[in-house]
Amino acid sequence: MIRALLPLPLLLAAAPALAEVSAPERRIVASADAGADQDLALLEKLVAQNSGTRNVEGVKKVRDMVVPELTALGFTTKWVPMDAVNRAGHLIAAHKGKAGTTRMLLIGHLDTVFEPSSPFQTAKREGDQLHGPGAGDDKGGIVVMLAALRAMKAAGTLAGANVEVVLTGDEEASGTPISTSRADLIAAGKRADVALDFEGLVIIDGQDYGSVARRSARDYTITATGVTAHSSGIFSPGVGDGAVFELARIITAFRQELPEPNLTFNIGLVAGGATANLSPDEAMIEATGKTNIIPPVAIAKGDFRALTPEQVERVKAKMQAIVAKHLPQTGATITFKEGYPPMAPTPGNQALLDRLNAINADLGLTAMPALDPLKRGAGDISFVAQDVDGLAGLGPSSSGDHTPEERVDLASFPRQIKRAALLMTRLSREKVR
Repeated sequence: MIRALLPLPLLLAAAPALAEVSAPERRIVASADAGADQDLALLEKLVAQNSGTRNVEGVKKVRDMVVPELTALGFTTKWVPMDAVNRAGHLIAAHKGKAGTTRMLLIGHLDTVFEPSSPFQTAKREGDQLHGPGAGDDKGGIVVMLAALRAMKAAGTLAGANVEVVLTGDEEASGTPISTSRADLIAAGKRADVALDFEGLVIIDGQDYGSVARRSARDYTITATGVTAHSSGIFSPGVGDGAVFELARIITAFRQELPEPNLTFNIGLVAGGATANLSPDEAMIEATGKTNIIPPVAIAKGDFRALTPEQVERVKAKMQAIVAKHLPQTGATITFKEGYPPMAPTPGNQALLDRLNAINADLGLTAMPALDPLKRGAGDISFVAQDVDGLAGLGPSSSGDHTPEERVDLASFPRQIKRAALLMTRLSREKVR
């Protein structure tokens, strides 16, 4: 069992006080502990199956492993293909409970960043960790979600719960247009009263944190142009500064003028020369030129992340204004791709964390502060954040995500399962208008 891997001090710290826990909730706690072996077996099975975003058949195979789990819990499932955006599709499941009570949306994803071409393919148990692609992000989150629902069913609290599950097949590289690839998730958010995201728990210096906010993520491309000529004519009135100096001006101005709280921006790819061509997948710029040729073109790609919709629009406007101030005989444009919107911090989100902290108190666990949104990336919950209160980080903790060092902390599963199951149980009993 997973708990047997915990050192004695952690076992004692994780032992629930159960001071304010009802009899059904006690059964949830007991069931969560008893199911540890089953949870680990499912996790190993999911991780062993490659489901890189562009591995359509692999994503579907993970779907086929998850569907029986949901069906056994009384969910009806459907698969929404995403052939139109060159992605596998999304698994949507619904459990109908008592009318007039909280409608909960649970969010996770089936895909990983590791495509079949990656050498990182196998799951390996290492003491109280599992080392493997997607072990934490987000196959561990799926297992916590299923285990929490299973514990609720065993305790009899799932029967009255209204739950919709959306497991996207392309969270790591969303299909475009977003209006198609996220249409079903957005619609589910509009039906829900609460959204719970099962991506990973963040732990800093031994402290568990709750996530009430996630920043946006949006790519941009800057294309600078200039007059090409012999390099001896650089900066002359008829030739001007060339495309590379124009691009350098823009990048420098970004660094000097854009910084503000909760904003990050990055240039990840840059090239310029006599020619510069961005590849169709936008992962490479092929450039040619010589040192004695003034370059007529330069390209840079980057991303920026902001906390609120207002900040997103303000930063975009500042970027556009900077780009528009051209050096002599040069030009430049900036284009923005569709991306992840922000999950702004709201009183409703904080109230959900407060509810979770009441459960932490009942279980004898330390209260969870709200995580600094700079400490985590964007996620699918942001697509519903405009419509419903939400809480992220209900999955297990992990390290090395998106690298061959990805490891999930098995010791974090029991407390995350209990937190999620008790939170959903209590929410399911509340009436809504």
